[in-house]
Amino acid sequence: MMLTPTVIGEFDSQAPEATKTATFGLGCFWGPDAAFGAVDGVVRTRVGYAGGTKSDPSYEVLGDHTEVVQVEYDPEQLSFIDLLERAFSEHDPYQQPSRRQYQNIIFTETATQHDLLQTFLDASDFDSTRITTRLESLDRFHLAEAYHQKVNLRGKRWISGVFTDAEYDDAAIRESPAAAKLNAHVAGHAVSVPFIN
Repeated sequence: MMLTPTVIGEFDSQAPEATKTATFGLGCFWGPDAAFGAVDGVVRTRVGYAGGTKSDPSYEVLGDHTEVVQVEYDPEQLSFIDLLERAFSEHDPYQQPSRRQYQNIIFTETATQHDLLQTFLDASDFDSTRITTRLESLDRFHLAEAYHQKVNLRGKRWISGVFTDAEYDDAAIRESPAAAKLNAHVAGHAVSVPFIN
């Protein structure tokens, strides 16, 4: 199937509306943005900053925040436990980067997510006394600048031009399920959607 503005628009219009979110700090946010975008059941991804106290962090003035990816997913297809398995496979929970900007953090947004995280850790082979990954409640997620969103596809004119032709602005690209899948594909992840062969 050829990638056209119509194909992108139709794919995005079919995205489920009843979604949930999960937020993870796993180093530079570009990698996890692409990795999670490839996962079946992930509807959209966005990158940003969390885990700190600065009220208005930016890439230039991050303060004590960490780069994070926020994953919006379809709970009918994917569970929070599934996402935790992926998050823990994306980093070494016994190693913590010294720079706070790139630290590993598993955020929970609800009491249910907190309980599921504890259940996951209890059932895992991880030595809880050695885990250095931060486990925190999400206070607030701050969107990163537009130029950080879907960074892999932005460098590919054959893709970004289709979004331009579809009249997607930066926010629409950030929130586009098609953009999440294409960003993952361009980064080298296997993606199972009809417009990627």
